[in-house]
Amino acid sequence: MKAQKHQYVTIKGTKNGLTLHLDDNCSFEELLYGLQDVLSLKHDMGGKNQKISVLVKLGYRYITKEQEAKLTEVITDKQNLFIHSIESEVMTKKEAIRLKKESEVISVAKIVRSGQVLETDGDLLLIGDVNPGGMVIAGGNIFILGSLRGIAHAGFNGNTRAVIAASDMRPTQLRINHVLNRSPDHIQEKNTMECAYLDENENMVIDRLQKLAHLRPGLTRLEGGM
Repeated sequence: MKAQKHQYVTIKGTKNGLTLHLDDNCSFEELLYGLQDVLSLKHDMGGKNQKISVLVKLGYRYITKEQEAKLTEVITDKQNLFIHSIESEVMTKKEAIRLKKESEVISVAKIVRSGQVLETDGDLLLIGDVNPGGMVIAGGNIFILGSLRGIAHAGFNGNTRAVIAASDMRPTQLRINHVLNRSPDHIQEKNTMECAYLDENENMVIDRLQKLAHLRPGLTRLEGGM
């Protein structure tokens, strides 16, 4: 009795095109052969003049740039197919280190004086003041237990969910991602802690700190809870 041939590629049609689920246990050479076989049977799909988007899911397989190029070549050899994206459940050590840095909270106790810049890839917790002419920059959120009278730039790496909070919010400039907000000419003294965030239209809003619990529930990272 002839053994059944193993299927290394599963094709699923979606409203956005095709999704290719690739076996992550076989060798890369076996995967390419299986992919060529499946695509040769499906070459009429969509018609010759219709371009079809392809999402490639690698599962728990990591591929090199050369392997990615070969995979792309096999798929796009069919005139009506183009790759939208290639997704993998694994990451390189470099990517893992970058992600760890961006999720860290760096605590610093100091005064950021005029001409000084304090920068971190993740969240920044500053126990102290930012004087006029001083600047704090973070890839994530900025929390200041003190007076913010200088410049604060949160989410510099494209994080539109980042927030800026201070015990005394009197900045010369606030920036979240690419959105800029300059301080008004006349600042009233306030007794409440405030925060700045971007709303759904990416407009900067300055409000009471208590609003953050509802607006950014993900800021609470303590596991276990009460």
